[in-house]
Amino acid sequence: MKVTEHIEKANGDTLFSFEVLPPLKGQNIRSLFDHMDPLMEFNPPFVDVTYHREEFVYKKRENGLLERKTVRKRPGTVGICAAIQNHYKVDAVPHIICGGFTKEDTENALIDLNFLGIDNVLLIQGDTRKPEREFKPEPGGHAYASELIEQVVDLNNGVYLDEELENAKPSDFCIGVAGYPEKHFAAPNMQTDLKYLKLKQDIGGDYIVTQMFFDNKCYFDFVQKCREAGITLPIIPGLKPITSKKQLTILPQLFHVDLPMELSKAIEECKTKEEVVQVGIEWTIQQSKELMAFGVPSLHYYSMGKSISVYEVAKELF
Repeated sequence: MKVTEHIEKANGDTLFSFEVLPPLKGQNIRSLFDHMDPLMEFNPPFVDVTYHREEFVYKKRENGLLERKTVRKRPGTVGICAAIQNHYKVDAVPHIICGGFTKEDTENALIDLNFLGIDNVLLIQGDTRKPEREFKPEPGGHAYASELIEQVVDLNNGVYLDEELENAKPSDFCIGVAGYPEKHFAAPNMQTDLKYLKLKQDIGGDYIVTQMFFDNKCYFDFVQKCREAGITLPIIPGLKPITSKKQLTILPQLFHVDLPMELSKAIEECKTKEEVVQVGIEWTIQQSKELMAFGVPSLHYYSMGKSISVYEVAKELF
């Protein structure tokens, strides 16, 4: 079932959903299921699975020179989505990214997903390859999420890159896109960012999932600005409970988000890791309650491989 159909079926009630990371290369699916099992208690209608592009690593040769190798640390998103749908009977939402893939690679992945009965995709540009500072598309690949949307829309209309598939049946993917309540870091201003989000809607996006935020006012203002800009799609807020003091600096660096002074001060005053985790849980519970009262379509939690805090939050709400 499509994410938009789940939202419509909920008839105004707030859904529970979350995002998982593929296991590191060398681990098996059981490690992911062990993470997911507690959260399935709350009956999520859909679960997102991230896609990670390749990275460069440097290995020292015997002659002292460095050899650059390309590795993919978290492979298997397509197969993981199929496993999740088969094991839990819920809809899996794979992330499809620009970085590291040609248009043909993307088409092949989409064909596999369609064959497996996966109805939803979240289309994003993806992270910059480490250690590069600027995003560089793969030769023959897409530079922007809007181009990914165009390709999926083409497949939904039965238009394939492979000419031999001209008589193939069209796909019917529900298309999720990313939104940034605090502005995408590469956008010069919020107005420009909203212009491109509106473009994603006009091309064929069906719903929006936001970057994590810790101040609900950012989300409320974002929704208002979206509506004023003519963006009518459902806007699902993304949340993450803080679990360590390191995240006070790591999260703003990686995700370009602000943490409210009240939250950062409370975490800095914690004496133990357990106290930090509890502050993160309580903050996210209050965020969630306020967002539910606002009538958000779903509360979407970034678990990042740690389900305990998300479980404690969901236990208070669902």
